[in-house]
Amino acid sequence: MPTSLADARAEHTHLKLENVSAGYGGAPVIRDVSLTVGIGEVVTVIGPNGAGKSTLLKTVLGILHPTKGTISLGGEHIARLPENLVIRRGVGYVPQIKDVFEPLTVKENLEIGGYTLPRREVAGRVEEVLERYPALAAMRGRPAGYLSGGERKQLAMGRVLMRRPTLLVLDEPTAGLAPQLAHELLTKHVTELAGGGVAILLVEQHAHEALAVSGWAYVMAGGEIRLSEAAASLGQRPDLGDIFLGLTNPATAAG
Repeated sequence: MPTSLADARAEHTHLKLENVSAGYGGAPVIRDVSLTVGIGEVVTVIGPNGAGKSTLLKTVLGILHPTKGTISLGGEHIARLPENLVIRRGVGYVPQIKDVFEPLTVKENLEIGGYTLPRREVAGRVEEVLERYPALAAMRGRPAGYLSGGERKQLAMGRVLMRRPTLLVLDEPTAGLAPQLAHELLTKHVTELAGGGVAILLVEQHAHEALAVSGWAYVMAGGEIRLSEAAASLGQRPDLGDIFLGLTNPATAAG
């Protein structure tokens, strides 16, 4: 990795995992995982099913606590904090499923997303989020269960953005979306958020599309980071498909 890129990433590091192991009891599911995400940076984690990506995200979010290693956010150690306090430290999470409250309207979903804000700020923040996602503004009174897949995902992201997170964790955000909507989500909404200074940790099955909007990428397989590389370089590798499926075991580059 070029020294200049290493220095730039280190200077803007917001989330940092060092030698993290975690699991559900017994042998750890992820082992000695180290990664960083910088302010204004999109970092993608790719890998086959069962690689440990979901366990990694749960550990970052405080749902699981590491059995080894450290996690810091903005220089503060958060590895032992419960999930609610991790969220209050500025972490937003958009899950792959159950990402909105279906019986509630668009506006009510956004209001719930602002539960940590002072009450007097919620209405104004709802309008700010709706300006970011104008397709939702015209349907603010519609129950979320009646939204299309793309509208629903925008609402899920908007609900999380109500709290102005400094780190946004996205778990398979394009799952179930038509190709054009998936492309728009990554190339427009995700990149705009990063451009606004949000650090983004992205787990995504559409590897090439995710790498195209990312600055850095990690490949997981067997609960370990197998490769750490600039996303543009990784996207050009002819063996990317085999790496993604865990069929090859390239030497891990320094992250």
